[in-house]
Amino acid sequence: MTGVRKAGVVVCVAFAAIAGPVLAQDAAPSLQSMIDEVAAGSVIEVPAGTYSGPIVIDKPLTLRGGSVVVVDGGGSGDVFYVSSADVAIEGFTIRNTGASLDRENAGVSADMAPRLVVRDNVFEDVLFGVFIRNAEESLITGNVIGAKALDLGRRGDGIRLWESPRSVIEHNTIEGGRDTVMWFADDVVVRDNVIEGGRYGLHFMYSDGALIERNRVSNNSVGAFLMYSRDVVVRDNLFEGNFGPSGYGVGLKDMDGVTATGNHFIGNRVGLYLDNSPSAAGVTQRFDANVFAYNRTGVMFLPSVANNTLTLNAFIDNGEQVGVQGSGAFAGNTWTEGTSGNYWSDFAGYDADGDGVGDLTYRSADLFSELTDDHPELRFFDETPAARAIGLAAEMFPVFRPRPKLEDTAPLMAPRLVAPAVPGSADGSAVPGLAVGTGLVLVAALLAAPGGRRRRHGVA
Repeated sequence: MTGVRKAGVVVCVAFAAIAGPVLAQDAAPSLQSMIDEVAAGSVIEVPAGTYSGPIVIDKPLTLRGGSVVVVDGGGSGDVFYVSSADVAIEGFTIRNTGASLDRENAGVSADMAPRLVVRDNVFEDVLFGVFIRNAEESLITGNVIGAKALDLGRRGDGIRLWESPRSVIEHNTIEGGRDTVMWFADDVVVRDNVIEGGRYGLHFMYSDGALIERNRVSNNSVGAFLMYSRDVVVRDNLFEGNFGPSGYGVGLKDMDGVTATGNHFIGNRVGLYLDNSPSAAGVTQRFDANVFAYNRTGVMFLPSVANNTLTLNAFIDNGEQVGVQGSGAFAGNTWTEGTSGNYWSDFAGYDADGDGVGDLTYRSADLFSELTDDHPELRFFDETPAARAIGLAAEMFPVFRPRPKLEDTAPLMAPRLVAPAVPGSADGSAVPGLAVGTGLVLVAALLAAPGGRRRRHGVA
């Protein structure tokens, strides 16, 4: 925002000395009049009070509020509308937008507004929180963004970026909105956010070169769904408790060149879902050193998906470690690279030479899981005697044993785990759910260590 500060103008509007609290617009000029009267590039330190929206900003400007500065939209339209480059809105409580999805009412709405800064605001009772279009190199940071009390499908998005490349979204808490959306926005950075209680925690389309790191994405219908994009890096995130009808921690559709490392997928319906990813010929993708724990399915593939390498991952007590959804030959993915495979909590092998790598090949072949991949309605019988009987029959009678979905020739004897370095709350404090999820995974690691392993599914 160097362009905003060039003028070096700071405007302070003081209240008249009056007795007793009153609304700011009754005691001093309106916020809109303050904006209209100053030169481009000014900084306005807004006095405490409650101001009426909508507020229109059509010139470079910095607005600074505080914990007791409220801008109320009155339940109609946007609260702030920005149509200029180099605008900053900092430190306000922004509340009470309209409720029109057709008009996309937002707490902060911006169009043709590059280098917009939205910093340290609280959004209450808003349809969309921040909705920016054609606003490259913008910064949305340190905000707490709520939603209107509507059915999930009728809510707006906590944050939506449209054709706003090279923007940064960081250190925000987004609760209860519909989605957090990045569409047609290349080289976006999304880091250190808490996103929970929505439909799609993150939704990317046609956004190449994105970096998604150190976010906590929990208790949404879908954690993150990434589509039609290239060269996206997903690292050191926690995707936890995303358990809607699809319930992917991360879903990939027609993605190319994804790299995912150091992520924790805990307690989702499906940890990672791959549909036609990669989609382009000659493209490969990597998934290394991630944790898939306590999901109904750790990783789910469509049968035609190939050219993915998965190594050094920990698959811990998922209902199904790896699934293949639909019929067709499943091949062409790499599960072992040199002497590095993955850790599988249901591996029934041993390590005679003590090098930390199993001496037998891990094969994923479970008849009941094969049946549920083709007929998901059979999951009703998960963990029942009927399901166990089917598995036992396949073990006793090889004629029933399915062809292995995958083979890992260097399975690890213990998981390689690091606790996720993600924000727990807006102030960075720990969250009980995060602590419990991480604790369970670390307990599993302890039990898997030499001398401490328990017997489960034949694991010695």
